[in-house]
Amino acid sequence: MGRNTRKRRTPLATKAIAASAALALGGGGLIWANFYASAHEENPASQTKAAGAQIATIQCPDVGQKLTKVPKRARRGVDRELANLDKQISEAYSRLASTRQAQAGDPGFVNNAILGPLKAKRTAALDRIGINIRRVGGKAPNLGRLAGCKGMAANPNTNDGNAGGGQNGGGQNGGGQNGGGQNGGGQNGGGQGGNGGQAGNGPAAADFIKIEDVQPNSRNLPNGLAANGDGGSTGSFTTNCGTNENENRNSDNVIVAPGVSNGAQHQHDYVGNQSNNAFASDEDLANAQTTCQNQGDKSSYFWPVLRIQDGSQDIDQGQPGGGQDGNVGKIVEPAEAQLKFVGNRTSDVVAMPKALRIITGDAKSFTNGLNNANTSWSCTGFEDRQVTDKYPICPQGSSVVRTSNFQSCWDGQNIDSANHRTHVDFVEADGSCSNGFQAIPQLQVRLVYDVQAPQINNGQVQNAFAVDSFPEQLHKPITDHNDFINFFDEDLMNEMVQCINNGEDCQ
Repeated sequence: MGRNTRKRRTPLATKAIAASAALALGGGGLIWANFYASAHEENPASQTKAAGAQIATIQCPDVGQKLTKVPKRARRGVDRELANLDKQISEAYSRLASTRQAQAGDPGFVNNAILGPLKAKRTAALDRIGINIRRVGGKAPNLGRLAGCKGMAANPNTNDGNAGGGQNGGGQNGGGQNGGGQNGGGQNGGGQGGNGGQAGNGPAAADFIKIEDVQPNSRNLPNGLAANGDGGSTGSFTTNCGTNENENRNSDNVIVAPGVSNGAQHQHDYVGNQSNNAFASDEDLANAQTTCQNQGDKSSYFWPVLRIQDGSQDIDQGQPGGGQDGNVGKIVEPAEAQLKFVGNRTSDVVAMPKALRIITGDAKSFTNGLNNANTSWSCTGFEDRQVTDKYPICPQGSSVVRTSNFQSCWDGQNIDSANHRTHVDFVEADGSCSNGFQAIPQLQVRLVYDVQAPQINNGQVQNAFAVDSFPEQLHKPITDHNDFINFFDEDLMNEMVQCINNGEDCQ
């Protein structure tokens, strides 16, 4: 089991965004009001529409992050129930989005017709999680308190008893702004009418910022972009695995929801390992084909796809993970996908164990809060300007950049943990690993996209782009995340470690 008694280190990008928000609002209170200001405030016509639809999305406690001590023999059953909880939230969100007229006529509709039934379904699923744990002799925590969900207000200045109030730390008091129904976005010439994006669940104009308006060096990337300093391991190892020219995609997540089809409810791009789906065993992954030039790297690298919402559709228009889950528009293949492993500023690195799983970022950051958010967006030529909570609007000739820097401290024992996080950690401020953890090569993924810059007029966005997300996460940029499963062969992993520790740059 992963350790869960230590203090969790928050990514530096997360600390920076929280600090800047606190400063903007005098150090207290509703930090999200500044970042997710509703476009309804800019559009009087939308204010009228929003008056009867104050709840934009549904916020539920993330049960998986609370389960840090699940016995290994119970994990598959527990993971199935966690995926079921996600499905329940998505179904409730869909009902929320399709019943705006009923909500406008009945102030108790959301509680009585959506949140109440959702709580009953979640209670049953939580009971089944407890049964799975106790069946193998484990001690099940009291999960009943996690059954209730809340609505998040469309207008952050509205608090009607259902809105606001994060439940998992880093609460986001009413950040949502997509009050329109699922069909409110329209697909006419790429316009996202109202505030709901092409599928009615985002993104919105407030989710974008011109990169020129971001201050240089205003936000540190997690762990820095390079390893340096006395006594550190200053080399690097780059693996070239392509840009998913094979269009290898699915909406599974074998780490979080093994054995569950459409467990992610959004599409992933896969490079490297070509056998990654919900039902792949470690043996399947170890024996798979790989797109990596060095055939000794069969690791799996995957991330949510990026789509252009210009009125077009992709082949998954009516499919799970695609249009059925609110992910619409044309999928864009990265123009570049750079996969680099770097060292540690204070020590040598050790080899990563085979089948090590690492997730960085949080697909549910919009409703969970910032605790696990780890996102950096920028533009080529402007990469000293990093933004966490917005999509960048890049000037002509500049491309969109997504950067993910992974946790680089390992507990020395486990290839995974019950909540998929506590077996790895971020470095301390000085670059060292705490609590007896060991430094491992840090994976840095840099994705570049050639997309047309969105246009924002009268509080509405045209030709938006966005990452796929769970439906209720409203395609917020803060939900971006990245996944890795190590399947380097032993010789190549040792070569990587030697290269990094010797201060060489290898590939």
